Parts: sequence; C-alpha cells; structure tokens
Amino acid sequence: MERLSVPFILEYLQKLHPNAHCELTHRNPYELSVAVILSAQTTDVSVNRVTPALFKAYPSPYDLAKAPTKDVEKYIASLGLYRNKAKQIVGFAQGVVEQFHGEVPHTMEELTTLPGIGRKCANVIMAECFNIPSIAVDTHVARISRRLGLCYQKDDVEKIERKLMRKIPRDRWIKTHHQMIFFGRYLCHARNPECYRCPFVNGCHEKQKNLIPPKTK
Repeated sequence: MERLSVPFILEYLQKLHPNAHCELTHRNPYELSVAVILSAQTTDVSVNRVTPALFKAYPSPYDLAKAPTKDVEKYIASLGLYRNKAKQIVGFAQGVVEQFHGEVPHTMEELTTLPGIGRKCANVIMAECFNIPSIAVDTHVARISRRLGLCYQKDDVEKIERKLMRKIPRDRWIKTHHQMIFFGRYLCHARNPECYRCPFVNGCHEKQKNLIPPKTK
C-alpha cells in the first residue's frame, strides 16, 4: 500500500471538487446555525426542504425564541429526531437572544455554550459565516481521514480535527473541509465507495474496496 502525502491528497481533492461548498441553504448566521443543528443524522437535502417554511414563520432568533416547541415541531416533522431538534433550535434561539443580544457569536467558546451546538457545528458556523479557518469533522470527514491515513482508525472526532489542523495548511482548512465532504458524499461513500475511479485507491485503508465499475446499459 502506498502512503498518501498531504500535498497529493489536497491536489486531487482540488481537481475533483474545485467548487465544493456548503450545501445547507441559508442567508445569515442564524439560519445556518439552525440548519446545522437540524442536519444531525439527516441529509442537507432534507433540511433544505423544511427550512424555507421554518424561516418564514420564524425569521429571526427573537421569533424562534418565543415559539412553543410543539409549533416548531410541525415545520420539521419530516426530519429524524424532530422533537429533540425542535427543543434544540428553540433553546439555541433563546440562548442567542439572552446571552448575545440576538447576534450569533463567532468563537468556539461562545458558540458551544448554546443548545445544539457542539464543536462540529461551531466549526461550520465559524468557517461559513465568519471566514474563520476551521475544520468541522462530520461523518464524511472522519471516514475520509481514516481511509486516507490522515489519522488512526480508532481516533475520535476531536483527535481527527487536531491532526487535520496540524497536517493541512491553515489557509486550506475551510476549502479542504468542503472538498472532503463532497468527496465522501459523491465518491467515497460509506457503502459501495466508487474505488474504481478514485485517485487515492492505492493508498486507501478501506478493506472492502469496490473496484469493479457498474455495467453500462
């Protein structure tokens, strides 16, 4: 097995996904924060289906903070864990209003005091809304990092985050985060990865490689 260098990985991620970007539809930090909370264990596509009506009903943190949780549930009922997510986004809005005068904060320390916001969510918000170099480790980024040998299989998300921050140039953190998500979402799937068209296949640690392309009709 070849050892994949970080420059090689970054070069080919850029070739494969030069326009990788956040796929959660949003217009401001409030909307992205809510969307990120809602995206846990569901797809961005599913979240984007429910947020237009949700944000029409609750266009600001002040509106959502006053909303009964049962009313909020109606807008997101198609999502998994919607009852818990409704509590989280209402709690998040209340925290933004009570602690930060209605403005979503931009530091890890402040963001993670809010309901529903862990390190991953905070990193997404900092990077996408405030252009602060960050790497959010979601399921795609964790899987790709393990398969490409950027971390150990046993590493948890915080260890993976620290290792990626150490190995990847700071000015590439945001872009690489998006490119790894696109790579995981559209090529290096959790099941049946498209190894037959992957530039990293010879250095990949995945044991169940899918090397046979599908037959064309």
